Amino acid sequence: MPATGTKLNTIAAQTANAVAANSANAVAVFAASATAGDGVSSDVGIRSFSISVDEPPVLGGGDTAPNPVEFYLASLLSCQVVTYRFWAERLGVELSSLTLHAEGDLDVRGFFGLDDDVRPGFTQVRVTVDVAGPDAPERYRELQDVVDKHCPVLDLTQRSTPVATELRIASA
Repeated sequence: MPATGTKLNTIAAQTANAVAANSANAVAVFAASATAGDGVSSDVGIRSFSISVDEPPVLGGGDTAPNPVEFYLASLLSCQVVTYRFWAERLGVELSSLTLHAEGDLDVRGFFGLDDDVRPGFTQVRVTVDVAGPDAPERYRELQDVVDKHCPVLDLTQRSTPVATELRIASA
């Protein structure tokens, strides 16, 4: 691994030191809140940020913002970018440019309950990574393997993550 002189390598080294000192330092909690808006839209708060979510008219929305699965694709791609940047520095691979594109196939029969054998989520997601730099092609393939192994949002898709839902009913 390269020396910890770069910003991202320094962050990785500081994190490793903090976790070595206390394993509880390895756990990070992220949170978001959503409030229903008009139609099927929602307003989501994440830290100090606000984003809007909606659906296209064919899915009952006003098309005022990206829909949840489009935000998933954006989350996957942006997480891949972060992971490519961190691991390129850690492996000493130079990136001159990095551009990603994703698309997913969603069979609406699952969402609308038209066929209970069809899953409501994506049946397939395709990611294209365009990378350029001076290193040998095998270095970029090595980088891709490491990114695919360490990308948190990709992991959420490839492996089951337990989700516990609590319904709290307020009196009207």
